This record gives sequence, structure tokens and C-alpha cells, in this order.
Amino acid sequence: MTVFRHIIGPMSISNKILLVLSVLIIFLPSCSLPAISSNSSSDTVSLIENKGSDTIVNLALAWAEEYQRINPAVRISVTGGGSGTGIAALINGTVDIANASRRMKEEEKESAINNGSNPVEFIIARDAIAVIVNPENPVNNLTLKQLSDIYSGKINNWQEIGGEDRPIVRLSRETNSGTHVYFLEQVVRLGDKENKTLFSPDTLLLPSSEGIGAEIRQNPNAIGYDGLGYVTEEMKVIGVAISDGGEFVLPSSETVNNGAYPVARDLYMYSNGTPTGIIKDYLDWLLTPEAQNIVTELGFVAIAE
Repeated sequence: MTVFRHIIGPMSISNKILLVLSVLIIFLPSCSLPAISSNSSSDTVSLIENKGSDTIVNLALAWAEEYQRINPAVRISVTGGGSGTGIAALINGTVDIANASRRMKEEEKESAINNGSNPVEFIIARDAIAVIVNPENPVNNLTLKQLSDIYSGKINNWQEIGGEDRPIVRLSRETNSGTHVYFLEQVVRLGDKENKTLFSPDTLLLPSSEGIGAEIRQNPNAIGYDGLGYVTEEMKVIGVAISDGGEFVLPSSETVNNGAYPVARDLYMYSNGTPTGIIKDYLDWLLTPEAQNIVTELGFVAIAE
């Protein structure tokens, strides 16, 4: 200490502080901090990358938050972007789990295999796609055929289906959305694989569930569709019948599980190969009553029901 004082000499206090900081900066790089590891242990953190469906993203975030609470050694990164985006990331090997609100297409599976990936499918919840309109709209019920005719551009005025003399504004998710693909195949094309009907060119493609909800709330002419978990009291849900003369059914956990509601689907997660370690532990936990309770709380349909 005496030597150090001698070296500093009669310098001002501010200059002495600067000199001390300079000495610390020289020595600090030799000190290393513990790194975050991808291997699970009591003093390291394991990371799971989870990406995909915007329908699932809020559910996946809630799951991640709860799982991290009960397993502090695991961190789960959740991002949306659409089912197609998540599946592409899995194929490219940049995520551990892809979320999808539709099944992988055969060409996607082939692409994955060609890229050295082997997607394994897990059904993690169920969902109804609710058809929604503005609360001011007097129309309460529609058949699948009427919905197909609306979205393909054959029906263009609400008056044609018992409403007021107003133009129909069609809202849809963007094409990379699994919800868009499912609605196209099961509603617009009525489940017919040979049917090549497309959405009307004037359909407004919106990037998120929130965007569709916002437009429905402010536009009395609009019609949209979205996962049941995104429906709020500010939207009116339309009853849907399979055919003319059929029963009009509203979406709910009960009508999804008993098969009465015709626009319902499974929700998926895909892993790259048979999961092991922390990936397997997490996917197993998603099927527990604890995790499936979160499904119900967020307005989706628990697969354990």
C-alpha cells in the first residue's frame, strides 16, 4: 500500500480515481464469469427454443412461464410468426420445438427428411375456429356453404344472407398462418381435397389475431375467423351448421369434444426426432392436468377433457 501511495504521489483525487480504474480494467479480463450451458444441472440453465403458430403463442408463453417457475434450471424462448414459420425453423434446425395450428404438409415432411430432420408430432390442445362479426350485425347463423360462398366472393352483401344492405368485408389471417390454411381447406373448400377454390382477392389478410379482432370491433360490415381463445365479449360469435336444415352450433369446449361444432381442430407441437432430456420432460408436462388447466383458462380446449 505504501508503494502504491508513492507511485500515485501528489496527484489530485480525480486523477487517483482514474488511475485505480485503469488498473482494474487491466486485471478484470482475466476474471471469467460462469457460462450458461445447454446441459441441465443444478448450477446451469438449459434453453428450449420454441417458435411458430400465432394461435398457440399466448398459450405457449403461459406454459413457458409456469414451467420455468417450477423448473428454474430451464429457460424457454417463445416466439410466433405463424405455423409455416415455425415448421420452416424446425426444418432448418434453428428451433427445438415448432408450434403449429395445422398438421405438417407432406412436402414439409419431405423437406425436413431431406435436410436431416425427423419431425415428431404431438397434439397438445384443441381449438375451435370461431366465425366472428361486429355485435351490431343482425346475422346470427351461417352454414358452411354460406361461409364458403362469402369467402370465395360468391356472396358479397349481408342482405343476401338475412342481414342489412351492406357490403361484406372479409378478414383472414395471412397465408403463413395455420389457421388460414385450415379455414381454406375445411371451410372455403368444404373439406374437399379436389376443390381448388381460393379466398376472394379482396379478402383483407391480417398478420395477427389481434388485428382481426380490432377490425371486427370497429367495422360493422366485417366478418372474420379466429381461434376461440382470442374471442372477446366485444365480438359476436356466429353459429355454424354443417348443411341447410342442420343445427347451428356455437363453439365451446363441449361442442368441440363431442364433435358438434364443425370447425374445430387439434393444435400441435413438433420436435426434431424423438425428444429426449429437457425437451421430452417439457412435452410430457404439457399433457399433465396442471398444464391442461392453463389450456382451459385461456379459452382453448384441453385434450384431457
